Amino acid sequence: MDEPMDAEADSTQPELGKENVSQAEEHPLLRPGSMVMMTLTPGDYESQYWPKLEEAINHLLTMAPGQGIPISYEQMYSCVYKCVCKQFSERLYSDLMQYMSKYLEGKNEEFQAWEKEDGRQFLEKYYSVWNQYQQALAGIVPIFNYMNRYYVESKLKTNLHTELKKLFRKHILEKHLAHLFSVLEQSSNTPFIIPPALMCNTIQSLHSINPEYATLKPELFSRFIPNVLPHTSVTELDRYIEETQNMQIEMRKLDGFNSCESTRKRYREEEGPVK
Repeated sequence: MDEPMDAEADSTQPELGKENVSQAEEHPLLRPGSMVMMTLTPGDYESQYWPKLEEAINHLLTMAPGQGIPISYEQMYSCVYKCVCKQFSERLYSDLMQYMSKYLEGKNEEFQAWEKEDGRQFLEKYYSVWNQYQQALAGIVPIFNYMNRYYVESKLKTNLHTELKKLFRKHILEKHLAHLFSVLEQSSNTPFIIPPALMCNTIQSLHSINPEYATLKPELFSRFIPNVLPHTSVTELDRYIEETQNMQIEMRKLDGFNSCESTRKRYREEEGPVK
């Protein structure tokens, strides 16, 4: 699918009267119909359009979970629409990816400091960053939907959400995966040092970013992701029984773990057979 030309993009829009033209001049980013009537130079893109999009992206990347979004999606979508119609798709995509990469490089520096903290704090901060990034993508991808349709999917044969997740993998996970696995494995060998919910969320996030990670630590992933391990064969049953018994022994050593008293009899046994 080729990028839409001005005439195609405006074919469904009504003609602009003098009053509407005046409004369009005052608010050039107001709506797609008014935008395609204008020209767009590289200078316009750099001074008017990209700065507005950059500000919106920054808001989405830095806002707290659940915080209201102080941007106009309609205006931002119109901004992208105009850039695509005026053949700025490649420039727009390049600028978006560079901005996101720069943001993630900054986060990578924070991760380097966090590796010195204890395992639980590191996992909590990792999952917080990933959760915030996911929240940001939920706003960024819709804003750039028109570019995604006519450039990313059509010409690059991929999609924007996938490419933005790859950036997180490249700038964060590939540099800290070994430490993440080390913390997760140590925690799994000593149950409840880290809350099970945090362990589960972390493993599931890694699997969603790249399912191939499960092949690196299949035993670890299989505790939280179904169907990761191959089907069990009869020859492996003894090993699984032994692992289960060892886990039960370790759990009994934990403070506050109370097992049922083996000397207690069931109620019916104490009372004798029912007549």
